[in-house]
Amino acid sequence: MQEQMTVGVGAGARYLGVDHVVDLGPLHPSAHGAYRLRLGVTGPAEDPVVTTAEPLVGHLHRGAEKLFEVRDYRQVLTLANRHDWLAAFGNEMTVALAVERMTGMDVPPRALWLRTLLAELNRILAHLVFLAPLTRALTGEPSAGTTAALRGREAVQAVLEEASGGRIHFMANRIGGLREDVPAGWVGRVATALSTVRSQLPDLRRSTVEDEAFRSRHAGIGVLRAEDALALGVTGPIGRASGVDVDLRRDDPLPPYRELSVRPVLRSAGDALSRVDCLLGEVEQAVELAGQCLDRLPAGAVNVRLPKAIKAPEGSVYVWTEAPLGISGVHLSSRGEKTPWRLKLRTPSFNNIQALSALLPGTRVAQLPAVLGSFAVVVGDIDK
Repeated sequence: MQEQMTVGVGAGARYLGVDHVVDLGPLHPSAHGAYRLRLGVTGPAEDPVVTTAEPLVGHLHRGAEKLFEVRDYRQVLTLANRHDWLAAFGNEMTVALAVERMTGMDVPPRALWLRTLLAELNRILAHLVFLAPLTRALTGEPSAGTTAALRGREAVQAVLEEASGGRIHFMANRIGGLREDVPAGWVGRVATALSTVRSQLPDLRRSTVEDEAFRSRHAGIGVLRAEDALALGVTGPIGRASGVDVDLRRDDPLPPYRELSVRPVLRSAGDALSRVDCLLGEVEQAVELAGQCLDRLPAGAVNVRLPKAIKAPEGSVYVWTEAPLGISGVHLSSRGEKTPWRLKLRTPSFNNIQALSALLPGTRVAQLPAVLGSFAVVVGDIDK
């Protein structure tokens, strides 16, 4: 995030003694997304401190929920993975689960386990994308941790691309399962990719939470208290870094997760260092969960035969899953037609971004790159 932001004081900024209003963003509308962070700062010019923070969103409204209403349920999946592009597989899966629950469809066991495996691979990929820039030196040079994060990311990206045909928008899910089975030999290549990630984790840790310089820059800053996280609906690794013990893989699990040993990665300090530590811990956990999926992967079909037109019965359903950045929810309302009447998204970044108003006051402006770098969000998930 910090690599994309620009800092400036606009002509309309207020000056009250030594107090200023500083805008971070927004970017140009042609960029992938934009939000504005309005900061009140005070103190000496050489070391100002943030006094207030207000995230301003909605600069680029994508209209995803209205687009869903004019597409049938098969077509909806082509858009469902495009708001959080780092959690594309999970976004598709959540919408597919909502339709399957409405129609009472039984998804084949192999498809359920493959979905779980692919979701955990997607989690590893997403977290490594956020961790890679944090491993760089202050002058920008890559470290051993940067190389480790990139190697792990590319290993996982390769097997996800092989299974789905896509590097970003996977389009692997279908109503009733998956588009197709994985290629021959894919399971073995996933095991190799997981081994690669596992072997890179020590370097990744040594460059971040085990490095004294990194710890000194991140410890005790940008603290989000547990009560603030709960009040604002913050979930995922940001919430768990503050001690919010919520993980839907354990608390409301899909069938395969009931057979896996999911233990949420929790920290209590709620600072920037804890958030980075949670991301690392969740990569380690996802590697283990993906390995367990490989060991339990059953044979059989990966989808069901569908009618020419899928029509969900009249009514509504709410489905939620544990996306990489937190709870991803879909509220589907149907009037019995082949298109949704309403399809409302609950996206984790949209809720989590509110927490900046609680954790940034008291932060020195010089510490903003470290704090914002630890705060993982995807802007498309906000401007949905």
